[in-house]
Amino acid sequence: MTGPLLETKFHAPLRRRGVVERPRLTERLDLVRESRLILVSAPAGFGKSTLVTEWMATSADVPTVAWLSLDQRDNSPALFWTYVLTALQTAAPGVGGSALALLQAAEPIDAVLATLVNDLHAASDDVVLVLDDYHVIDATEIQDGMAFLLEHLPPRVHVILTSRADPALPLARLRSRGELVELRAADLRFTPDEAATYLTDVMSLQLTESDVARLEERTEGWIAALQLAALSMQGRDDAAGFIAAFAGDDRYIVDYLVGEVLERQPEHVRDFLLRTSILSRLNGSLCDAVTGHAGGTSMLEALDRANLFLVPLDDRRYWYRYHHLFADLLRARLLDEQPATIGELHRRACGWHEQHDDRPEAIRHALAGEDFERAADLVEIAGSELRQLRREVTLRNWFEALPAEVFENRPVLAIGFVGALMATGELSGVERLLRIGERWVDAAGTSERPPGMVVLDEAALRSLPSSISLYRAGQARLLGDLPGTMRHAQRVLDLAGEDDLLERGGAACLLGLAHWSEGSLDEAHHWYAAGMASLARAGHDADVIAGAVTLADIRIAQGRLAEAMAYYERGLGRATQPGRPTLRGAPDMHVGIAELHRERNDLAGARRHLAAARDIGEAAGFGQHPYRWRVATARLRQAEGDLDGAVELLDEAERVYNTDFSPEVQPVPAVRARVHLAQGRRDEALRWARDRSLAADDALSYVREYEHVTLARILLAGAVAERAEDTDAVRLLERLLSAAEDGGRIGSTVEILVLLALAHHDGGRRPAAHASLERALTLAEPEGYARVFLDEGAPMLGLLRDISPRSAAGSYARRLVAVSGPAAVGAPAGPGLVDPLSERELDVLRLLRSELDGPEIARELMVSLNTMRTHTKSIYTKLGVGSRRAAVRRADELDL
Repeated sequence: MTGPLLETKFHAPLRRRGVVERPRLTERLDLVRESRLILVSAPAGFGKSTLVTEWMATSADVPTVAWLSLDQRDNSPALFWTYVLTALQTAAPGVGGSALALLQAAEPIDAVLATLVNDLHAASDDVVLVLDDYHVIDATEIQDGMAFLLEHLPPRVHVILTSRADPALPLARLRSRGELVELRAADLRFTPDEAATYLTDVMSLQLTESDVARLEERTEGWIAALQLAALSMQGRDDAAGFIAAFAGDDRYIVDYLVGEVLERQPEHVRDFLLRTSILSRLNGSLCDAVTGHAGGTSMLEALDRANLFLVPLDDRRYWYRYHHLFADLLRARLLDEQPATIGELHRRACGWHEQHDDRPEAIRHALAGEDFERAADLVEIAGSELRQLRREVTLRNWFEALPAEVFENRPVLAIGFVGALMATGELSGVERLLRIGERWVDAAGTSERPPGMVVLDEAALRSLPSSISLYRAGQARLLGDLPGTMRHAQRVLDLAGEDDLLERGGAACLLGLAHWSEGSLDEAHHWYAAGMASLARAGHDADVIAGAVTLADIRIAQGRLAEAMAYYERGLGRATQPGRPTLRGAPDMHVGIAELHRERNDLAGARRHLAAARDIGEAAGFGQHPYRWRVATARLRQAEGDLDGAVELLDEAERVYNTDFSPEVQPVPAVRARVHLAQGRRDEALRWARDRSLAADDALSYVREYEHVTLARILLAGAVAERAEDTDAVRLLERLLSAAEDGGRIGSTVEILVLLALAHHDGGRRPAAHASLERALTLAEPEGYARVFLDEGAPMLGLLRDISPRSAAGSYARRLVAVSGPAAVGAPAGPGLVDPLSERELDVLRLLRSELDGPEIARELMVSLNTMRTHTKSIYTKLGVGSRRAAVRRADELDL
């Protein structure tokens, strides 16, 4: 997917002749070694790129610079990061090589960025990554990736962004840490002195101080407008009259100035400018193809010498581009004056790029020129390669640019569009496309190639029937049609040959997910494991690792924690083999292991694995399941007594939640409702239950089991608070218990029995409470369940102490009481404190002794700065001090 344009992306534009030196700004860029990010943000025409190239050319101490010029086509995450890694390698050989290999192997971005961060830590000298024209990047995945990279940059690596708008990055956080330098329009505007230097010295105009001041005032220091005005005034005798005649807003001024510049050009130059304005980058050969005339190279050289808004993109001055503002206005004029030529110009450009193996640019011009049949051909040919590289976003953008009627006689193209839509979580439009494919498959029943059908990818045509059935199964699963999922998945197995491992594996996995949604966990595990086995035989390690999450989730629901741990540990081993880059899914394996450690009350182990997941990207929103890290960390926070921090993380988890084909058996809002109950915010938990239309007499189903157990918790809390009967809650719990036991769901069974024990105890039914608790303990002990008991707090500890030592569950009850201390009720803080510090406060206190500042402590503990400050304030209150130094001194006195 490389082309002749690629090399130009990694070269900074050459320093322009006659640039006004602006030390007040280049000195700000000299602060790059002390910053994570320098943001140069201003509207078009303010000299952002020029300023950075001027700094690179004139500063006495410029670090190694990796330059990347961006354009709209770079919104594909895979393409964007390929270019970033290539730019880094161009500037600093050896940096990013492992990450680039991962990306080329179609590994996910989280693993790529984690590997890149490790490479960057090995850099011996300062490296600056310059991303020019970052405003063209609007893909959320790329913004998330940049946020992660900025958060984890080593001290010797820095980023400079030039952009027309503020990027969707954590600027406020960087600003609060003193890690951000900002240069904005107010900084970049020419001062009166700089405007005078430019107009009189660089452009050699004979202007009075009054003329300069007036023009500077009219343009408000906008560099592009000053440049256009200077070109318009060259050769004029009445410069003052020209300046005085301008009025109105910038748009009208610039329109008028460009008109003046164009009208002063010879007709052949003017025609060349208009016709080549459709190109994002230009060279002589390409211009010859588009204009239909020879001499493109000499014309570009002449325009460059004339400073006519042409920017050289390489040292040889082979590739150029027009100034963005100038190009926009040229295209507007072309549309106004020569609208009938635009389609043909794009078709010529498409042909040139196709001949030079630059298929993405060829597709862009075919679409822009509305040559949709040609574009469809090119997209279908490119489809298999892009799907293999998992660039479904790029494919989807191309598909969506094609008219609906183009797909009618192109079944492979239509089903390719289905795949791109479903891979990006979209079902709208899928049905129509599937029917197109099915119609042609039916028509081909008696002939291999029905008349009128257009196909370029023959291999995709042969597998079309099973592909359609597989997508039908996926569609049915997302729509909640379980019988339909099973029917279509079984059809895939009937159609696909024994060697069609990918399709057979996908179908088996969908059957497993359908059984899981029904609560048939043994069948779910059987089919999903069979699907993973097919994918393993096909060599799809990344999918096998990701599938460990589902297999472990099923085992956890069955109460088989040891088997779930084995799945995660095998997946982690497969993802982190010595001598190989870390593969997709490694963060999810760490998160799963952390959850199991937390349930077994190994909170230190849980913290360790969550930190490992964070370090390779999960905490910044990457990975197959970006929300899982936040949910797991929230549960750990709850176990540590940090309920506010837990809610904050769950709010984030809901924002980044990504649906997939798995049933949503533990919705994030339900998890948050439980924390609200623990905070005493029962009204908010009740509001959630009403929004979900939950009632104690609902018909029960597996996919809503967690929500109904949460409702039972809310009802129990209400009965306690209002000293009322708990009949509704107990009746609901008893129905839930029966369903969970019938389905072999030991995980739910243990929790329900714990709640029944608490309900019976609160209702004065002591024998029933002990009976329920003893059953729960008997089921829990073999797998090491602990937090399901300890998270219930003091009431449960009292019940555990009441269990007879002579009973079968007595030994395990005593063990739980023995380990309940710090994790359940707060760690003892030593002598002299009436109100002891919690375990989390002790963690904060430990770091207060270090050299870390507040934001760094928050990052170390994986909490927000506000949460860290809340803990610090509580520590000061409990220790009776008013400062960090005093807190450390007092803690030393108390031997904390």
